[in-house]
Amino acid sequence: MQKSGLRIIVIGLFFLTALSHNAVAQKTLSLNEAIQTALKNSYDIQLVENNLAIAKNNNNIGVAGGLPTITNTSTNNNTLTTINQTFPDANRNTSRNGVDGSTLNSGLNATMVLFNGYRVQATKNRLESLERQNKSLLESQLLNTISTVMQQYYNVVRQQAFLKTILKSIETSKQRLDIVETRQKIGVANQADFLQSNLDLNALIQAEQNQLLIIDQAKADLLNTIVMPNTNSVIINDSIKVDDQLVLSAVEAKIKEHPLLQSAQQLVNVNQFLEKETKTLTYPTLRASTGYNYNSNKSAAGFILLNESYGPFLGLNLSIPIYTGGANKRAIKNAEINTKTAKIQLQNTEQDLTTELFKTYQSYKNSLKQTPIEIQNFEMSQSLLDLVMQKYKLGQATMVDVKQAQQSFETAGFRLVSLRFNAKIAEIELKRLSNQLNF
Repeated sequence: MQKSGLRIIVIGLFFLTALSHNAVAQKTLSLNEAIQTALKNSYDIQLVENNLAIAKNNNNIGVAGGLPTITNTSTNNNTLTTINQTFPDANRNTSRNGVDGSTLNSGLNATMVLFNGYRVQATKNRLESLERQNKSLLESQLLNTISTVMQQYYNVVRQQAFLKTILKSIETSKQRLDIVETRQKIGVANQADFLQSNLDLNALIQAEQNQLLIIDQAKADLLNTIVMPNTNSVIINDSIKVDDQLVLSAVEAKIKEHPLLQSAQQLVNVNQFLEKETKTLTYPTLRASTGYNYNSNKSAAGFILLNESYGPFLGLNLSIPIYTGGANKRAIKNAEINTKTAKIQLQNTEQDLTTELFKTYQSYKNSLKQTPIEIQNFEMSQSLLDLVMQKYKLGQATMVDVKQAQQSFETAGFRLVSLRFNAKIAEIELKRLSNQLNF
């Protein structure tokens, strides 16, 4: 009896564990949760953040050459030599083998640029522009990631809406098959109607299975974007709601704030500062140096047994470029061309964004304009399907009439969902282009 009770407890715990695991695996995922997870885990964002961190590290007056450099150089050489020395006074003659000796030189040197044509200031400004450019690129990547997550999230919602339409049609086909079976039992339906009803039902069941696969794959794409393992099964309960209040003039006014344009402008600034840096190659460079030197020579025998010198020093170094084979002129010319290229890229980016915004707004307005008509078509197709089924039950409609009504219902349902999805995608893109993507 005790063993039986223990077995029941073990089985109960097993089922509770299974149910708990299933509950964890089947997590409901909201749009906000998906976006927050992507912002936290996205590899693309992490890569851009690393570039920004490097730019911040480089944005330093020391990297620009505005701080002194201090170095220490030390050498110590030990020698073992043979000495033969002859003097007029023979008593002073020296001849020894294996004489120890050492030479020690050490110097502490500090150097600082006093003037180099304001190259330090131009370099520092360039480094600041590079940091701002990387900040803009990070903002752009954040917008792109949020946009991708939203599009993939609503794609799952769209595919699930398609499935609902298929399931409704399957329900109708089952009712039709039930009616045919009932009529066949009383001898008023032939075998052809029964077979055709089964074929139609099986086709819809296959469509359901295919749609379930599409939903699973759409969820896998979403989980990949937010960097979650595909082993986690998520449930998305949502609908497509479109913001229909966007105005073209307001969106166009915001496009100047798009991070891509800000990044392109910073690239122009970077090249302009590079121009200034390159021009400083034709200016004199004045450096100040100071430090402390220590020199020591020791020998166990010879003329000098110990020789030491030490003390500080201070000096100036002036370097004037006179002729470099025209290399500086060519470098300046290339820097000017790079600046022109950056300006062209800025204009091209602005033109592309403006054109994309205009085309997207046209698609957005067109989808919104068609939506009321498509809603009406869908409602009429539902009413038509219900009416035809009622008549079919009464024997006042044929199986062909029911099938046509089903097809009209499915087509209208698919069109309405696709129209709302297209409008939502256009809305997301417009907000991305105008830097207004909120969630």
